[in-house]
Order: sequence, then structure tokens, then C-alpha cells
Amino acid sequence: MDFSTLAIDAPATAWTGRNDGGGPAHRRWWQAVGTDTAGTHDPTLPVPAALLGFRSDAGVARNLGRTGAATGPAAIRSALGSLAFHGTRSVTDAGDVVVIGDALEDGQARAGTALTRMLDAGYLTIALGGGHETAYASYLGVAATAAVAHGARLGVLNLDAHFDLREAPAPSSGTPFLQMAHAEAAAGRTLNYAVVGISEPNNTCALFETAQDLNVKYLLDEDCSTEHAAAFVSTFLETVDIVYLTIDLDVLPAATAPGVSAPAAYGVPLPVIAAVCRQVTASGKLFHADVAELNPAYDIDARTAKVAARLVDTLVR
Repeated sequence: MDFSTLAIDAPATAWTGRNDGGGPAHRRWWQAVGTDTAGTHDPTLPVPAALLGFRSDAGVARNLGRTGAATGPAAIRSALGSLAFHGTRSVTDAGDVVVIGDALEDGQARAGTALTRMLDAGYLTIALGGGHETAYASYLGVAATAAVAHGARLGVLNLDAHFDLREAPAPSSGTPFLQMAHAEAAAGRTLNYAVVGISEPNNTCALFETAQDLNVKYLLDEDCSTEHAAAFVSTFLETVDIVYLTIDLDVLPAATAPGVSAPAAYGVPLPVIAAVCRQVTASGKLFHADVAELNPAYDIDARTAKVAARLVDTLVR
């Protein structure tokens, strides 16, 4: 497809990274990612992937969190650039949708429209946030696709310490999944929502009650062994045809992911989160994914950006 026809505020620029040589055996992400606006796809290879940045922390600001996630997409790309590229899937960077000031809803709508077009064109799309308000932009993109219109059973799997089902006067990084539930109901569907990594002390009783009312499936952070998480995700995958996987980096322990809006005192170990990503990818049901809440201003030694890059590499590969 012609990426230049998308409503992108900041077109993709050339990636950079360590150069060990120009041959296939030396290839790194910066050498593998295309930034042209009209890429072609070899049908003998896996479906192509497209990256879309969502530069926003308006939702975090509304949720009274520490801002800075708008610079997350650039930090993830920087961390990805020098990683070795072992996949066969072609990857194109579509650039960024930029939320100016508090114009969150407009930015979400524009990102959603771009994602729908890429998904309908056959891409595996990955959004790079941005605060977790990125999730509602992702949902808008997925929900408007031909796949959903034709009856594909959509499941939303969130790797997160929080339900993000908050009732609030205005949408924020704490409201996207309640917004999704309302939108699905308006469309005559029921949101199939599951969360891995919920922190009981960081979610009020009201949020647990909302989760129960909406039949949300969840696994507490203290119960997230590799085996329990695999069984939980397996049961969820049996109920869906396509998966929107959203990763809030605050699901990880603060030592692993310090650069987020709300660092986790407990968190789910990275090997468990990575295993879930591999499990969803191996199922063949991954439709769209996003990685959210990276805040480079608080990221010690770029730890969180490196983790985000590793997870994106896992999803693409």
C-alpha cells in the first residue's frame, strides 16, 4: 500500500545503528526496516509488519501520571535499531501520529484510521506508544477492520498491572478498556478482555467490581508463574479468532522497567511476559499489538526502551 496516503503527522526517517556489514548475515533492524511509502510484499514470506508511532502523553497527564511518554516511540526505535534482525518478515516504519497538547481524541481517531487501512491491507501492525491511551487508538483501528466486520471473534489481551477500567469525566490512560467495553456494546458485541499481571494493591475495589461486571478474565501478578500464565493465555486464545495484544511496560518490575509512568513494586518477570508474547505469536492469531508507557525521561540506562525493543523483536520474529 501507499503509506503516503495515511494521515501521518511525522513521516518515517531513516533508521541508524551499529554497522557490522551489508550482507544478510550481518543485518540489524536499522538495515531491515523500510521507510519508503509504497513497499511491496513477497507472498512467499510471512505477512509484512508495519510500525506506527503514537506520540502522546495527554492521557497520562489527564490520569495525573508523570508525563514524558510522547518521546517513547523514538526511544523504542533507537533501541531496536542495533538489534540483530533474525526474521524473514518485511518491516516498514509508517511514521508517527502526534497528539498536540490535549487533543487526545483527535489523535486517537487519526491513528485508528491509519491502523485500519494497514490492517485491511494485510499488515501485522505494531503501535509504539505513548501512554496507555494508545490502547484506545489501537482498538479504533482494529474494530473498524473488515475482519471484525465479517465476524472474526476479537480478543483483547492486556499485559498490565492495572485494569484501566476507570470511570472518569474525560478519556485518559486509565480509561481505554472501559471505553472499549462501551464501544463494543454499542456495536452489539461484548468485549472479550483478559489481563495478565494485575496488581491487587494498585486497583481499587471499584475497579475489581467493574472487571467482574464486564466478565474480565485476569491473572494477578503474584500468580504469574510461566506455567500459570501459559494456561491462562491458552484458555483465552481458545475463545478468539484474532488477538489485539497490548503491553503496558509497567507490568514489569521497576528494576526491569524503571522508565514508565507508574513503576511496579512487584511486577511480572520479563521471561513470563516474553513467553506470553511468543505464545500469542505462535498461535497464528496475533492481529495487532502495541507497546505503551515508555517514559525515556525516567529510564535508567535505557533499560525500559531495551525491554520494549526486545518485545517488539519477539512479536515480529
